[in-house]
Amino acid sequence: MNTTLSKEQIQFYTDNGYIVIEDFLTPEELATWREAVTEAVAERNGLKIPGKSISINDDDGINKEADYFNNVFDQLLNLWQTNEKVKTLMLDERIGKMIAELAGVDGVRIWHDQALIKRPWANPTSWHLDTPFWSFSDRRAMSIWVALDDATLENGCLFFIPGSHKTATFENPGIGKNMGEIFTTYPEFKQSRSVAAPMKAGSCSFHCGLTIHGAHANMTPGFRRAMTCAYMPDGNTYNGTPNILPDDYVQSLQPGDPLNNNEQNPLIYSR
Repeated sequence: MNTTLSKEQIQFYTDNGYIVIEDFLTPEELATWREAVTEAVAERNGLKIPGKSISINDDDGINKEADYFNNVFDQLLNLWQTNEKVKTLMLDERIGKMIAELAGVDGVRIWHDQALIKRPWANPTSWHLDTPFWSFSDRRAMSIWVALDDATLENGCLFFIPGSHKTATFENPGIGKNMGEIFTTYPEFKQSRSVAAPMKAGSCSFHCGLTIHGAHANMTPGFRRAMTCAYMPDGNTYNGTPNILPDDYVQSLQPGDPLNNNEQNPLIYSR
């Protein structure tokens, strides 16, 4: 696993809100990740989020235009909670250290993982932000996105709007059917240059949860699989948004309560 970050890479992330790491996984590690994710997805039998009775075909209350969005990708969250192989991958301290270095934080907790599987001919993923969906508000939160298949311009690679993380807020415009809907909330980025991030299988990207990003439609008869994980800097508190937290856990929380439950959000790295 390629986990060494140079000062130049950290600075690029700071300036742009994303960074692509080529050859993040060795061929052997890529095979392990593919096997683990495939097994974990099959075990779920369509259950989208542990602790919530939501299938991959249901309106999850998060995304607008559920019928359209269900043909964007299959989205299964917190596989680490239901599969030991994925748990081993997600709780890797080396990834936590990379997050800490990029974000400039002392401790890193998993927020949630998610497998994102674009099926053949799937719809595009509209421009959106991540952190406004989550149950905490921190400008340093970020995600890793690991390509399990080659992610190309043809099958739905990521795109980013560099620097958008510097001024985007926690206001949530959601994810809708229209690609440019986010610019109603953030008109200052409507004329911005976007950057494509094609990746070969085994490469990855990191992006800030306040970086505007999206993805092409899958214009091929093949799959575009990715395994991702969102990370929360240690020390955050509940902001009142349930998001992916289990229903029984949400009932025990009040806004301002610390999100330090190691069963739900394990601490994977501390300086």
